[in-house]
Amino acid sequence: MHAYFLGQFFHVVTAPHPLYRSLSERLPILTDFSSSHLLSFYCGCRHFLCLTFGVHSSPARVRALRGKRVYNVILESLRAQRAAIIYNPVARSLSRNMPQLERAAEVLAQQGIEARLVATTAPGSAVGQTQREIEAGSDLILAAGGDGTINEVASGMLHTRVPLGILPGGTANVLARETRIPTNLVKAAGELPTMRPVRIAAGLLRIGASAPRSFLCMAGVGLDAEIVYHVNLDLKAAFGKLAYYVGGFSRAFCPLSEFEVVVDGRRYEASFALISRVRNYGGDLEIARGASLLRNEFEVVLFRGKQSLKYVPYLVGVALKQVHRMRGYTAVRGRTVTCSAMHGERIFAQVDGEMAGQLPLAAEIVPDALTLLAPAAYLAKERSLVDVPACA
Repeated sequence: MHAYFLGQFFHVVTAPHPLYRSLSERLPILTDFSSSHLLSFYCGCRHFLCLTFGVHSSPARVRALRGKRVYNVILESLRAQRAAIIYNPVARSLSRNMPQLERAAEVLAQQGIEARLVATTAPGSAVGQTQREIEAGSDLILAAGGDGTINEVASGMLHTRVPLGILPGGTANVLARETRIPTNLVKAAGELPTMRPVRIAAGLLRIGASAPRSFLCMAGVGLDAEIVYHVNLDLKAAFGKLAYYVGGFSRAFCPLSEFEVVVDGRRYEASFALISRVRNYGGDLEIARGASLLRNEFEVVLFRGKQSLKYVPYLVGVALKQVHRMRGYTAVRGRTVTCSAMHGERIFAQVDGEMAGQLPLAAEIVPDALTLLAPAAYLAKERSLVDVPACA
């Protein structure tokens, strides 16, 4: 509230001044100063005063502020001259419409960004290719493909300051739908210069003895991974998400095994666990309704039930946004998650719609992992939903 009134004062006092009007035409960032930068400035001043002069509230207030979850920093506008578009040539949308991807590169060129197309050569190759493009001087990386391709590209960008942009071209396009990025490649490319860079956390997943892998959206264990394991790949290539629904209904009468889930030391049991950074699930539903890319934690959603038919009412509850009222449903937040079989069963895990392996599984949050380009409207809405950042 303090920031709001300071912002209004700033505009009332300075807006009529001809120098402000002249600068605002050249620096559009001044026009939204009160809604973003002033809040950060205000919090920074409070933090400085607290450290320098010991200006605190009561000890209880200090402890409460320390307990706040701070959302990630939104940076200045995008400034890029040289982009690499890492694309998956076998992605469903791209394999059928390469001219659209070439048109997207032309749109970027018209806006002063030289874009080079770089095709992935094999599963997992995008990690090394992205790293080489950054080393060669690319100051913008664009991932063109599905969420799997985006995860690979992101893995090659961890702890760099080069921003990641999304050109959707996959089956579900969960990250694009979550952040309200247009699913049309050309339109998404045209809006990139207006997007805002924001530092976000990533998930780091370890399955068994395999090498760790990062993910930006979600990992699933149990029922949905079982569906991914059995999905008909030819049907997926031809009809996209429909293949997952067909796979789900085909397993409607199959028994399920429950497994152990530990979230920040708290133990649970479930037959389906969703470890999510986003609310959107599969592009159509919202399951982890408290998740946000601007939080440094997972939203972990757990479902109990040893029969697949138990999930029919769960599905209805999700569709009606009433699942949180149902028995067998639990949602918690945490930074570390482990999943393990209790009786030696074979239980699968998936990451953003792709098979990842079998339990045991460990996932953890990696804060300040990379810079993501997202629409300003999405960021404004997210900031209104997550906790107000602590100033101390």
